[in-house]
Amino acid sequence: MASEDITKLAESLAKTKVGGGQLSFKGQSLKLNTAEDAEEVIKQIEEFDGLEALRLEGNTVGVEAAKVIAKALEKKSELKRCHWSDMFTGRLRSEIPPALISLGDALITAGAQLVELDLSDNAFGPDGVRGFEVLLKSPACYTLQELKLNNCGMGIGGGKILAAALKECHRKSSAQGKPLALKIFVAGRNRLENDGATALAEAFGIIGTLEEVHMPQNGINHPGITALAQAFAINPLLKVINLNDNTFTEKGAVAMAETLKALRQIEVINFGDCLVRSKGAVAIADAVKEGLHKLKELNLSFCEIKRDAALTVAEAIEDKTELEKLDLNGNCLGEEGCEQLHEILEGFNMASVLGSLSDDEGEEDDEDEEDEDEEEEEEQPQLKERGVEEQESLTPKKIIDSQVSLLPDGFLFSQLEKSKRGNEASTPVPSPPVDVATFLAFPSPEKLLRLGPKCSVLIAQQTDTSDVEKVVATLLRISSVFKDEAPVKTAVHETTDALMKKAFSSATFNSDAFITNLLIQMGLLKSEEKIKAVPSLYGILMTLNHMVQQDYFPKSLAPVLSAFVTNCFYWLSGLESCYFHYRYRTNPCPH
Repeated sequence: MASEDITKLAESLAKTKVGGGQLSFKGQSLKLNTAEDAEEVIKQIEEFDGLEALRLEGNTVGVEAAKVIAKALEKKSELKRCHWSDMFTGRLRSEIPPALISLGDALITAGAQLVELDLSDNAFGPDGVRGFEVLLKSPACYTLQELKLNNCGMGIGGGKILAAALKECHRKSSAQGKPLALKIFVAGRNRLENDGATALAEAFGIIGTLEEVHMPQNGINHPGITALAQAFAINPLLKVINLNDNTFTEKGAVAMAETLKALRQIEVINFGDCLVRSKGAVAIADAVKEGLHKLKELNLSFCEIKRDAALTVAEAIEDKTELEKLDLNGNCLGEEGCEQLHEILEGFNMASVLGSLSDDEGEEDDEDEEDEDEEEEEEQPQLKERGVEEQESLTPKKIIDSQVSLLPDGFLFSQLEKSKRGNEASTPVPSPPVDVATFLAFPSPEKLLRLGPKCSVLIAQQTDTSDVEKVVATLLRISSVFKDEAPVKTAVHETTDALMKKAFSSATFNSDAFITNLLIQMGLLKSEEKIKAVPSLYGILMTLNHMVQQDYFPKSLAPVLSAFVTNCFYWLSGLESCYFHYRYRTNPCPH
């Protein structure tokens, strides 16, 4: 190990936070490949008396380093919390299981009794679950209360292995007279799908002590949702159910609604982006109306709910005195429906709980919803079809590491004439008065201009720039009205500048999350689930072309956008790559 590397490691370790039984190396970007690399870490562990929590997040631990760290942990019987998320950055997937096996065996040898195990954001896939399977079945996990495996790419196979391990842990711990009493389970973004979810549901039904379940973005359709609903009914202490961005449809929503009627402790229901539709929303409203008096948050956003069903949901919360947030954004209410929703809640003196309706899709023509069996969602194309391995996390950093060296120096956001013509269709006539909320709910060039010369300031002030998704949604709304006509073009640019300058100048604004979310909404990056992309890219591309030339725009983001714009157009219908590449060469980005 070079002397400069040792110096750097020593400096990082000097920042180690120690206290309250916790030893933290969180976020120090330590590169621990060999036993020698890990010497200082081992020393800290060995000298820490009463070690109860070990934080290794934000570092990278190799197989050899894991073995020697494990050796140091063999004497730490008081260890209860392992915060080991994101600790294999840049590692081959084959390296992770043996590293986890070493660490797990050490905990078993030490006789530790874990309360929390967090392995989130480690892209280990199904094989990685094998790496801690023995640990989960051991006495070290009989006392486990929190298991966090978010964004690990477990897949169906990993979900089944995990479920079997949890059932075995419960069986063995029950034989010892102290059954596993798991309280918090987190496994979002793992591609569990129906089979993985169903296997876990069986384990949940056996455990029966869950208080929080977070399983968003897992490609689960109504069979898996129904299985989970049945399992939840056997967990009467449930407080939080987060199944955001799966696909309920009516069957799954009705099954979940029946379960909700039996639960008395529910505080948070997050079924956003779950396609519950109107009939499912009405069923959930009935469950809310009948009970759930501790409910604090109800999220049914982006679920294709029509006006009457949304109003039924609003009426159902009349006596929910603990409610803090009702999210019905992104549904099909229309202007009149949004006004009626506000009126109903104002009548209960609960208007303050209603979230933004800025992404309302507008009222649709009445028509029967298609038979659910005919609308079973098709399996999403695997990411590897686009050159990205299935289990890799969708972060700009990982993508740029593999692609940016192949990109030309230029950057294009001039777009096709046919997209331009499609975007210049007539816009609805605005209804006075016009304010920011009205414009964002139903954007049009006329409404933007009618906000007056202070429109840019007003929109920036009323947008929570700490919320990346809200910033993206607002940006897309603004850019959707773009026209080459001078007044509109100027208004769009000025409003965009005010919004994004405020966002990028904030220390808490996550630029990577922003660009990832934006690419998903543009249809250039595949999400874990079906996302309704913007209907026309012309406005947002013209807006981005302006943004990247401004001082406030981080130069580090330009290559990310370039990677997707230049490589993903082949998958977008209606785009002509030859024309695109011609414009690319003639209109390079200044960055």
